[in-house]
This record gives sequence, structure tokens and C-alpha cells, in this order.
Amino acid sequence: MGKRARVSCMSKQDSEKFFPILSNSGYSITSPATPEYNCIAWAASDTNTWWEPDPQNLYYWPPEVSRKYTLDSYIKAYEILGYTLCHDANYKSGFEKIAIYVNANGKPTHAARQLNSGTWTSKLGRLEDIEHATLDDISGFHYGSIAVILKKPKKDIF
Repeated sequence: MGKRARVSCMSKQDSEKFFPILSNSGYSITSPATPEYNCIAWAASDTNTWWEPDPQNLYYWPPEVSRKYTLDSYIKAYEILGYTLCHDANYKSGFEKIAIYVNANGKPTHAARQLNSGTWTSKLGRLEDIEHATLDDISGFHYGSIAVILKKPKKDIF
């Protein structure tokens, strides 16, 4: 998150340098790099807007939610979309799940979304989207650890 810069592609080798657990996880790059959206938007299924609670109002943030870099603010942003706190990250048919990561200071750093397969998808900043097997695959220095899991019922598509 933060200021947008030029877009570049991250190779699998670069991804694995930043997220060493990925090298043994069987992850895949699923879409090209873009500055149009970030991980917070991607977790909300928004591929058109960069979501960030910056106090200067440079980026989108739900108007009903405080523009603060706090876990509470991020949770409230997803609650507006119908998500509620959840006890685990296990796949459950009929639900969409999101995980919010925080750094050692408790500041949100990343969000990932669970796919219908039970695997997870993440947008790596301005870079590519990836599919990874577990939430731990991207835990560590850059994104920290999982703070909360949120869920909402999936909408039926007819």
C-alpha cells in the first residue's frame, strides 16, 4: 500500500525472495501487474480502484469508515460489504472469506481472499495477483501475520 509508482513485473524468483515460503508452496501468478487496485481492493473483489484510508483522500475508502491505518478501520471497511468476524480460515461452502494481515505494530499490511477451491488469492501491491495454498505462504517480514478472518455468505448466481 502507499504511494503508487511505476508498474513492473515481479518474477517468480523475486516473489520467492520477498516471500520465501512461496518457493515450496506451489503458488502461481494469476494476472499481470497493475497499479489500478491493491490487495485491500482485490480482497473485496474490486479490480478498478485502489483502496487506502489515507487522510488526504487520494484513494478510495468507504465514506462511512474512519480513514485510519488501524485494524478496526479495515474490519469496518469489509463489514460494510457484509463480512463479519470468523473463527477460522478453513474453507466452508457457501461463504467467502478474507484474511487481514498486520505488522508487528498492529498496522494492517495486506488482505487475501479465499477462492472456491479453498486456496487463497493475493495482490502483491502494484504487482501481480497470485494464488497460494495457505495464508502462511505470504506471512513474514513484509506482510506480518494474520490478525483476523472475516466471512460473508456467497451470493447465489443463477
